Amino acid sequence: MSFEPVVLEGNQVRLEPLEESHKDGICKAISDGELWNIFVTLVPHPDAIDQFFANAKAAHERGEGLTFATIDKDSGNQIAGSTRFMSANLANGRVEIGFTFLGKTWQRSRVNTEAKLLMLTHAFESLELNRVELLTDYLNNASRQAILRLGAKEEGILQSHMVMPDGRIRDSVIYSITKNEWPGVKQNLTTKLDQ
Repeated sequence: MSFEPVVLEGNQVRLEPLEESHKDGICKAISDGELWNIFVTLVPHPDAIDQFFANAKAAHERGEGLTFATIDKDSGNQIAGSTRFMSANLANGRVEIGFTFLGKTWQRSRVNTEAKLLMLTHAFESLELNRVELLTDYLNNASRQAILRLGAKEEGILQSHMVMPDGRIRDSVIYSITKNEWPGVKQNLTTKLDQ
């Protein structure tokens, strides 16, 4: 089992494996709201986008995951941001969904909800994983609330978990969705998107 490049497509969102052709669109999404200035996130500055792409490619080659460009079909196929499967431990049937960012135009829209539905469906129904994890900065209240709205359960706080680019030592909050919880979470997300 591995993360073969796959396009995940829904009604409004298409997740395409990240390629060089996405670079300009990713930079435009990052610039929409100057996402690199949000201190509780790890969004690259457009000047560092080559490293972002290189890191994503290297992680995929190591079997750790797969990075996507998030495409908003309703806006004429504009790139809204990026998200990825990461920190995979396929022997134990688990993966993290993270490094997610959306341009300001798409924040608090249905784009993130449908993207997560597509990724979770792939993780549980195609890859047949046991567990999906989501982590965020303890101080990132918007992200914490968004993860809970997906139906994930908060498991605890990883203290002094990461050193942020500005030197701040970050506490991270870990959430999970398990294979047994997936049918209910899927129904919840589908209902949200149908409303």
